[in-house]
Amino acid sequence: MNFDNELKNQIEIINDIIEKYLPHKAEFQKRLVQAMNYSMLAGGKRIRPLLMLQTYRMFGGKSAIIEPFMAAMEMIHTHSLVHDDLPSIDNDEYRRGQKTTHMEYGEAMAVLAGDGLLNYAYETVSRAFAMEPENLNIGVSINILAKKTGVYGMLGGQSVDVESAGQAIEKEQLLFIYRLKTGALIEASMMIGAALSGASGEEVKQIETIASDIGLAFQIQDDILDVTGTAGILGKPVKSDEKNLKTTYVTLTGLKEAKKEVEMLSNRAIAGLDALSARNEFLRELIIQLINREK
Repeated sequence: MNFDNELKNQIEIINDIIEKYLPHKAEFQKRLVQAMNYSMLAGGKRIRPLLMLQTYRMFGGKSAIIEPFMAAMEMIHTHSLVHDDLPSIDNDEYRRGQKTTHMEYGEAMAVLAGDGLLNYAYETVSRAFAMEPENLNIGVSINILAKKTGVYGMLGGQSVDVESAGQAIEKEQLLFIYRLKTGALIEASMMIGAALSGASGEEVKQIETIASDIGLAFQIQDDILDVTGTAGILGKPVKSDEKNLKTTYVTLTGLKEAKKEVEMLSNRAIAGLDALSARNEFLRELIIQLINREK
């Protein structure tokens, strides 16, 4: 298997799925739909739907039922980015190599575009019921999605992140933010992939643990790249954490220790994946590449 070629093929498949599920019809709300699609079609690594799809396949899933969940996950992730970039939060001007939504459409429309993507995500997953009315795993998966994106998941992590901006915080609180704000969507992606495929409750729980390590390692690596990367490579401003006076894993422990933590979490996640009875070599390599990425 040529990993790079397969990755490119998989992302093309995911982009086609996402575009199929985007809103296209509009009347007077045309600008809102344009702003939503602007954010969604700006590119990106499509990490979460990719992890979802590969976990689904690892446990033997073959149905198109996974597709609305993949599209919805990217909508929710993109909604969080649109709101993160707002002047009232991070005030970033570029994302994925282009102007952020509020720079292109104005702050008010960017707020609505983020809200629109979040709401449309749940409208999208609801289509799964018509696809496979007898599939009880749809309800289980929607429950995972709702829990991991709400007050006790991504949104809860974002709230603590916003509240602690400009303050020095302890490691325990920082890890809480990371596990919810970043980790929860990665956990949800892989858990939904497992649940929809018919994996057992114990296997879904094992996947949650593995995904938790992946999410934390991914965020710490993001902190490292904010210090060591360049805007040209990353497609977004560097040192934005420093600009916004944010405590990061690097500011708490230093660059060397942060890199050690990424390595430890990466090894533990791979060991957990290897302990499963199911196998997916592409997923294994994908996790390694994501955690050790340079952009």
